[in-house]
Amino acid sequence: MNQELETELFDFEEVTDSDIVATPKDPDVPEYGTKEWNDYVMGHFRKDELIDGNPICAGLRRVAAILLGDVIESGPDQIFPATDPNGPGRATVLYAVAINWMNSGQVRVFKEVADVWHGNTDDLFCAHPVATASTRAEGRALRKALGVRCLAAEELARKDIVSIVKQSVQKDNPTDGEWDEDALISSSQINFIDNKCRQLNVNVMAFVNMGELDYEKIDDVEKKKASAMLGVLNKYQTKQTPIPEEVLGYNKNWR
Repeated sequence: MNQELETELFDFEEVTDSDIVATPKDPDVPEYGTKEWNDYVMGHFRKDELIDGNPICAGLRRVAAILLGDVIESGPDQIFPATDPNGPGRATVLYAVAINWMNSGQVRVFKEVADVWHGNTDDLFCAHPVATASTRAEGRALRKALGVRCLAAEELARKDIVSIVKQSVQKDNPTDGEWDEDALISSSQINFIDNKCRQLNVNVMAFVNMGELDYEKIDDVEKKKASAMLGVLNKYQTKQTPIPEEVLGYNKNWR
């Protein structure tokens, strides 16, 4: 997508709640952003639009149009394709969705980013990293717009992500071939924790400090402890363990 077309597609004024023209409220519709709203939205998905309780992107697209207003524009805002000549590599896409908010005439733009690599994506979709990252990012943008507390189905993978990251860390930080559990957290582990917390809307440092130990900064975490944290995040993502409310709220400036 060239810069001129990109500007035309998403050159909308982002508005705040105070800018929205008030419309008569349906007493049967819960307040936007509440738990009741989340349940209300989830009730609009058809069975064939849910995988283990997580809505697919097509379902998010349909429900967003019903509950939030007409989708004016939808497409990748920025694309960072894979550059690895020896494999599919990692691709990242920033996606933007512009919505005529509640069909009030005011346009809201929601943007989200997603990446795809062999460690977080099932093999079938690794062959198409840009397309898969685009679908993931669109799903993330739509669920942000809808204000739901679940992941999009396309964000999930059936792989043992923790083991893959562990192997990647060993490759990035070689010692004598052994996993050095007494060493401090690696950059790969930090990046993975950050990515997962962003996807799950988890505050990184609140999550890191939810155990018995108190860390002033993430660099003080031991590699063994970081590995255990990755396991917990994986359980959050697969819904084996509920996310504690006290760690919710991702802060992009946590570093």
